[in-house]
Amino acid sequence: MQDANANAGAAGNAAAANAPLEAAKTDVQRKSLDQREQMNELMRLRHSCAHILATAVLRLWPDALLDIGPPTDDGFYYDFDLKHRFSPEDFPRIEEEMRKVIKENQVFEKSIRTREEARAYFEGKGQRFKVERLGDIPEGEAISFFQNGDFVDLCAGPHVMRTGNVKPGGIKLLRVASAYFRGNEKNPQLQRLYGTAFKNKEELEAWVHLQEEARKRDHRRIGAEMGLFAFDAEYVGPGLPLWLPKGTVLVEELERLAKETEFAAGYVRVRTPHLAKEKMYQTSGHLPYYAESMFAPMEFKESESDEIATRYYLKAMNCPHHHRVFAAEPHSYRDLPLRLAEYGTCYRYEQSGELFGLMRVRSMQMNDAHIYLTADQFAAEFNAVNEMYLKYFKIFGLDRYRMRFSTHDPSKLGQKFVNEPELWKQTEDMVREVLKNSGIDFVEVPNEAAFYGPKIDVQVWSAIGREFTIATNQ
Repeated sequence: MQDANANAGAAGNAAAANAPLEAAKTDVQRKSLDQREQMNELMRLRHSCAHILATAVLRLWPDALLDIGPPTDDGFYYDFDLKHRFSPEDFPRIEEEMRKVIKENQVFEKSIRTREEARAYFEGKGQRFKVERLGDIPEGEAISFFQNGDFVDLCAGPHVMRTGNVKPGGIKLLRVASAYFRGNEKNPQLQRLYGTAFKNKEELEAWVHLQEEARKRDHRRIGAEMGLFAFDAEYVGPGLPLWLPKGTVLVEELERLAKETEFAAGYVRVRTPHLAKEKMYQTSGHLPYYAESMFAPMEFKESESDEIATRYYLKAMNCPHHHRVFAAEPHSYRDLPLRLAEYGTCYRYEQSGELFGLMRVRSMQMNDAHIYLTADQFAAEFNAVNEMYLKYFKIFGLDRYRMRFSTHDPSKLGQKFVNEPELWKQTEDMVREVLKNSGIDFVEVPNEAAFYGPKIDVQVWSAIGREFTIATNQ
């Protein structure tokens, strides 16, 4: 499997003035105190490195305005507003200053202030972005500051005990990019410095090597060089791939394999349109829960006599259409299980900063199936689906995989999840029992189910060890 991660290879090939806008319409969601407490040792280390980075930048450019600096899956970043335009040439100088801060072994000290005190402090420093971020902290939650040396930041933590807990050889600045404040293009454009940190130099070097390997396997480069697919953001739109003749051959061969495999397993194929009335998505429950991931609706009157326009949505998922296919004909229990399958074209409004080659797109041909069955048939059907996955894994040489079983949070019934407590328990118990009996490696993840039922993501790992979700059962 080809790996798609080539981010680190960019490592600042352009100054921020010419860098891609990575978060044009995406604001970072503030973590709750509970989520922060769950940060592992590495995430705490990286969070602390974001503060060390800000400390170093302020020493070198005292006029810098600060926004936020969270840890990420691959490292950390901090957003700055200053006249100097960062470039890769600045990285050695900034890293040297960061290592000075580490060597000083500064303690991360936490303090609590009132909202008025916090506002007065940042207004006195001219840090207007910090003043606005105060509004993100819910009323009643303590407003905490963390200080290391002379640097003071609005932060709920957590951190390592001292800057000296960070190994000087385990940090590296990666790249610079532009990002709008709060992800809104109407706001000021900030400079985002990305970095990474590991427990020691050896782990960092191993990670850097993996990024080099990932760059070699970047599917965007391979696709362009082999003439498989293209993107035309100006005329077609971002995230809407165009399959070229050579790429279409590959796609159709994969589709043929899937159709033959599913036919042998008793699936029947259907076809559905690319859009539908708002009523269907309201009935299925996808609206309003899924609205943010759907393209804006189209409105028009079916006839001149209509007083109210009818709303249509581009299809973001095949589920409601397949349910209408099932409802189109009368069925007996003797017809079950009924397995409907389709290569349906779906459209999802992914945020521009999240689009990435073929990995995150706005248009996709989704190999989708829905099985209508009785409760007694569930175990056998779920096992059969898992066996189909194992067959594909063998064909494509995927020997490392895991099921990610996402369950609901009972406290959020009627909000994030449909309010059917008994049905949730019954379904989750059935899924859990089948996974245990099958012997397939799985991990249970609370509070990440689909709004209407538990979700089983099929996770696989690429040749260089990066994890991907390759399929989902709901």
